[in-house]
Amino acid sequence: MAQWTSAVGAAQLARLIGSQQRPTAVAGARKPPAYRTLADGIRLLVLEGRVPVAARLPAERELAVALGLSRTTVAAAYEALRGEGFLESRRGAGSWTSVPAGNPLPARGLEPLPPESLGSMIDLGCAALPAPEPWLTKAVQGALEELPPYAHTHGDYPAGLPALRRMLADRYTERGIPTMPEQIMVTTGAMGAIDAICSLFAGRGERIAVESPSYANILQLMRAAGVRLVPVAMGDGLGGWDMTVWRQVLRDAAPRLAYVVADFHNPTGALASEDQRRAMVEAARSAGTVLVVDETMAELKLDPEVAMPRRVCSFDPAGSTVITVGSASKAFWAGMRIGWVRAAPDVIRSLVAARAYADLGTPVLEQLAVNWLMRTGGWEEAVGIRRDQARENRDALVAAVRRELPDWEFEVPRGGLTLWARAGGLSGSRLAEVGERVGVRVPSGPRFGVDGAFEGYVRLPFTVGGPVAEEAAARLAAAARLVGTGAGGSGAEPPRTFVA
Repeated sequence: MAQWTSAVGAAQLARLIGSQQRPTAVAGARKPPAYRTLADGIRLLVLEGRVPVAARLPAERELAVALGLSRTTVAAAYEALRGEGFLESRRGAGSWTSVPAGNPLPARGLEPLPPESLGSMIDLGCAALPAPEPWLTKAVQGALEELPPYAHTHGDYPAGLPALRRMLADRYTERGIPTMPEQIMVTTGAMGAIDAICSLFAGRGERIAVESPSYANILQLMRAAGVRLVPVAMGDGLGGWDMTVWRQVLRDAAPRLAYVVADFHNPTGALASEDQRRAMVEAARSAGTVLVVDETMAELKLDPEVAMPRRVCSFDPAGSTVITVGSASKAFWAGMRIGWVRAAPDVIRSLVAARAYADLGTPVLEQLAVNWLMRTGGWEEAVGIRRDQARENRDALVAAVRRELPDWEFEVPRGGLTLWARAGGLSGSRLAEVGERVGVRVPSGPRFGVDGAFEGYVRLPFTVGGPVAEEAAARLAAAARLVGTGAGGSGAEPPRTFVA
């Protein structure tokens, strides 16, 4: 019986390998043999999760033709990977990827490190901050006081607690977007919301237009659903959305859905202007595309002087074109897994009906906690704490990176939780790999792209500040030196781990 569970074609693997940047050549340094470069490239793809574990690789001859290399070179690379534990083979079954014993399985998304690992590793992989106390404790206490009447029911509310649906609808109405509770469904986080939307609107093989780059976990969710991602390039810097390109893509590709993060975009931090938002809605309506707008970062304006544009759904108040997704996870705390969908009532009814075959509903206690926060004014207080913390972290991280890595290029976003940095001509994948060995975890650019794009980038979240931000930048600089000199390959001795 074959040990592999998926397969990677020769053309696909060649494209992924070709997207990788090589370490900058150092004068007088010996160039690694071709087989070693190929083996390192495949190993990085496995470590990054861009080639799954237990994926069957193409035959040596097929890959040699796709890469324009000799079969001997490919055979030597495969043999090196087998020796390192990254490849297994059996006659008649082919060769498939693996990880050496004791290595953690690579994550396709950006899961946070276990709490027990945080003492020795600075985690820049997850854009999430600690809870804004005392408001988490107060919210849970308030929810417990309000729980008894609900405890006498079956506890299943597929559309969400009526009180929270009314609260969320009223908050949209207060922003000038008339909304009824029937236009709201409460979900288990924004990921649960988008999963439900994709399941309803986009079956396997359907097209979904996505910003390029975009949020890594959403891209992986969509890949797992079997949809065809249509990348639409973001403009340079914080300018974001080129509406000429968007109109052309929506017209020519006719995607069933388009997914956008218009408010402090993850990962670039860009903020869409009001004109861009209006044009996006008009283009989607003309193309017959449902526009899914992720508002999870919308309340994280870090610079008070920034004038926030109207929400995207204000240009489609009935919800016939725009489906809005919100969440408490970024603005309040990632452990508060409460999200919501705002859409036309018929869409909400369809989403609720489909939920009977998914998760049935969202935990009652957490819904009560969010409702308590919003009703009492605690939400605004807590979000204010979150903004202050993220602003301080952003400023500390920016200063540290500018000092330690002066050749890295980025624009400082005015809100959100992430900095998108061009890594001075280095490979983001290699920085991520070497970074873990020197005590800093950072996601590489290709996680946020389609088919290996953004190899020269990394994403840095505003999750650490003060001395920890300075230490994180120092560790990144150490990783960059190793990658830049070619000393970060598999044969190099791992550098010492800094004391956190």
